[in-house]
Amino acid sequence: MAGRDAQATVGRSSLVAWTPAGDGPRAALAAGLVDDVAPDLARAVLGADLVVLAAPALATIGLLEELAGLGPSVLGPGMTVTDVASTKGAIVCRADELGLRFVGGHPMAGRETAGFGASSVDLFVGRPWVVVPARHASAEDIARVEWLATTCGAWPIRMEAAAHDAAAAAISHAPLVVAAALVEAVAGGPGELAREDWGVAQALAAGGWRDMTRLARGDPAMGAGMLSTNARAVAARLRDVRDRLDAWIAELDATGGPDADALRDRLAADRAHALEAPRSNGIAEDRPDRQSDGTAGDRPRRPA
Repeated sequence: MAGRDAQATVGRSSLVAWTPAGDGPRAALAAGLVDDVAPDLARAVLGADLVVLAAPALATIGLLEELAGLGPSVLGPGMTVTDVASTKGAIVCRADELGLRFVGGHPMAGRETAGFGASSVDLFVGRPWVVVPARHASAEDIARVEWLATTCGAWPIRMEAAAHDAAAAAISHAPLVVAAALVEAVAGGPGELAREDWGVAQALAAGGWRDMTRLARGDPAMGAGMLSTNARAVAARLRDVRDRLDAWIAELDATGGPDADALRDRLAADRAHALEAPRSNGIAEDRPDRQSDGTAGDRPRRPA
């Protein structure tokens, strides 16, 4: 999606949408949420102030390469490019190589569904929006992306790409693999026959199975993109998970059976961690949409 200033209307932007198939943009136009649908990438970004790439990580890298190939006649000198993919290191690195004025973005409000039909007006409200400036990004570029985040109701957090990817591996990408592994262990893996007891288990499945496998029901292309562009960080977290699973197995396999009190205490400690309020480490205190008393503050003005 690309935005063009509409100076005649204060705070109003002209939104142009494009996808290869065009179904989502046409639906958004019919709903009155965008101003135009472009027939191709070049005409979508021509004259834009801000270009938002909303695609899986690998597709985002491809789009960056397509953008760079359009040349200065299409890419204006003041154009800012950002994205919303869930990994940042590989994307920011490629943008640097291409010389683009790029500011990586990742709104931390993912869902397992995709496309215009899965959109929600309040998806980003109150959520962090990670901002990772690339080498060629100016202060104006960063301000535009942070304006986009706050306009969507989110609060921007500036991070280094490596720190973002390590955290995302822990809270998003490794959980995807754990969910997929659970499906494989219970139902059968790729190319395998279904396990003999899968039919019975499937018939009995309820909230626990639904919640634990939600990520495995997501877009495979999106999942493959995030895992392949953040592989080492995800593998490190999965080794941690494997160590914990081995400890659980040892406890459950203990001679004479497990100690129920020890299991309860361990589960209680895990529950406390899961229910714990997020620790900011200085991040939450810097929320630009909050006053010192916690009330909503003024949103920043749209940058030039």
